[in-house]
Order: sequence, then C-alpha cells, then structure tokens
Amino acid sequence: MIDILVYLFENYSDFPAHPEGGSLARKLSAVGFDELEIGAALEWLAVLRQSSAPAFVSQGMRVFTEAEQEQLEEGCLDFLVFLERAGRVTGPVRELILDRALDLPGQSVSLERFKVIVLMVLWSREQELDPLIVEELLSDAVDPAACH
Repeated sequence: MIDILVYLFENYSDFPAHPEGGSLARKLSAVGFDELEIGAALEWLAVLRQSSAPAFVSQGMRVFTEAEQEQLEEGCLDFLVFLERAGRVTGPVRELILDRALDLPGQSVSLERFKVIVLMVLWSREQELDPLIVEELLSDAVDPAACH
C-alpha cells in the first residue's frame, strides 16, 4: 500500500489532481499494482480526504499513548516531535498523522512507512512542501517502479 501512496505523490502534482474511485483503481492496476493493495490504498485515501485535523489541540506537552508507542516503531514519534518543533507540522496535523499511521494495515509502522504517511498528510492538506523535506521523507521509501 505504501508503494501506491508514493506512486500517487510522484505522479500527481497536487492531492485533488489524482483521479478518484474506479478510474484511479484502473490506472493503478494497469501500472501493475495488486488489486488488494489498491483497494486498501483507496480506502485509506478516502478516509484521509474526509478527515479534518482536530480544531483544538492543547498547547501543553503531548504524551503518546501506549498503543501509539507500541504500534509505531522506534524513531517515528521522535521524528514527529522534531517536525512539530521545527514548525513543519502543527498540533492538529500531528494528530491527523498519528490517526492515519495507526490506521495502516499490519502490526507496526516502520520509520520509512511513517515518513510516507507524514508526506501524504501534508500533501493532502495542500501544504507547501520544501523539496528537502520531500527528499527526506521519501529517502527510505520503497521505489514503486521496483515493485512491478
């Protein structure tokens, strides 16, 4: 599924530009992605599209839950805190990133997968993405071309 998300980011300049539903599924299938992966990615994207960042997030210290700490592998939460302190994500966007990361299928989320989730949330919010940030977020991601 992560490969599909990276593919979409690399092939569509902005989030609303990608086709929806059946049309996108056909395009992804034609490129060679697995039908089950396509379905999971489209469902995940639909929830992201409909999600809104919480209107209010406390300015106090964020304590991560036990479930977040268990499901997100080492480095994920540190990376998220770094992005927030650097002003790249706000508290509400942080919460949306966590929500989307915890909704990934599978047991745990690696730092590489987590970076793709961060990228997808920022992309979906149509935030200006610094090329160096994009390079960092995609540096460890799986190359979609290598998956076909």
